[in-house]
Amino acid sequence: MSDDPFADPNTPISDDDRRKRLMFRAWRRGFKEADLIMGRFAEARLNDLSADELDAFERLLDAPDTEVYAWITGRAETPANFDGPVLDALKNFRHEAIVSDGPGA
Repeated sequence: MSDDPFADPNTPISDDDRRKRLMFRAWRRGFKEADLIMGRFAEARLNDLSADELDAFERLLDAPDTEVYAWITGRAETPANFDGPVLDALKNFRHEAIVSDGPGA
């Protein structure tokens, strides 16, 4: 942060810092089930996401926890403005985690 009171607080951050911020937010959603899915997804896939995909992931982090969780689990239909490859990847990631962590795994 700058000591200049007139400095733009919205200056761009580096991709690395952005990923760190998104990782932190993914693990601290406030809804444990969403934390576990989004945090694990971020740990496993965040470094492979493009800039557009990071934007989409950040939009999901800005959405209400219970709604995102319902979209991921298929309990609610996803609005068109949130539907896309990143949410699809989250849904698939959730199913992969269930299979690998489930009974008999």
